[in-house]
Amino acid sequence: MDPVFHVADVGLWDFAMVAGIAFVMSIIGGLSGFGIGLVLPAFIAPVVGVVSAIPVMAVAMTFANASRVWVYRRALSLPLAGLLLAMALPMAFIGAVIYTRLPPRIIAGVLGVFLLASVPLRRVLEKQRFTLGRPGLAAVAAGFGLFTGGMSGTGLFLASGLMAAGIHGAALVVTDAVVSTSVNLLKVAVFGGYALLTPDLVLLGVLIGLCTVPGAFVAHRLMDRLPLKLHIRLMEALILGGGLSFLWQALR
Repeated sequence: MDPVFHVADVGLWDFAMVAGIAFVMSIIGGLSGFGIGLVLPAFIAPVVGVVSAIPVMAVAMTFANASRVWVYRRALSLPLAGLLLAMALPMAFIGAVIYTRLPPRIIAGVLGVFLLASVPLRRVLEKQRFTLGRPGLAAVAAGFGLFTGGMSGTGLFLASGLMAAGIHGAALVVTDAVVSTSVNLLKVAVFGGYALLTPDLVLLGVLIGLCTVPGAFVAHRLMDRLPLKLHIRLMEALILGGGLSFLWQALR
């Protein structure tokens, strides 16, 4: 253990690895609307433990998403964001409370299955070019809230729903970010109330979150210049690796 840097039993090199991955994934998330929440838990869990991974991610993702809100604020539709929040927040509370009652092996198993299923699910949703109206989008937001209350990286559900409703580019990223910021603040409150977030874990989440903030500004510069296909394939490989890692922790 490094004696100079010691937060939540995390050494300097472990933190540097997680911080570097957080920065890179925040650029990808700033371009696609999702990504960091899918990949980063697989790297945080071995450092802080499976149970603490999602609470720490809730803190970190608050910063990551809030920075996207600021960068893409001009593309935000407040009525749309209000509709999605009205559906997502109550369900996120239920999902977060359910998470606090699950044993570590179940949490690892659920996260592993979710990550492994997310790659083919994203591809299926991408191919289904159906039009989604406001009622359907509200239902997607409710499902997103329930799942994201106890998981991280469910932004692909909301992003897919927004794309199906004809919302793309900066408008998609900022809408997803507004909903995700609010949901993560709610999760922080719930996890704190159930003692899953200690001061050290909050500090760790804040430090990781601050590492993601510059990524939103870099992504903003790259939005109109960089094709997404290559980094999406790389992200899928990381996601599948993370899913296998969680399943290994659940089954060993």
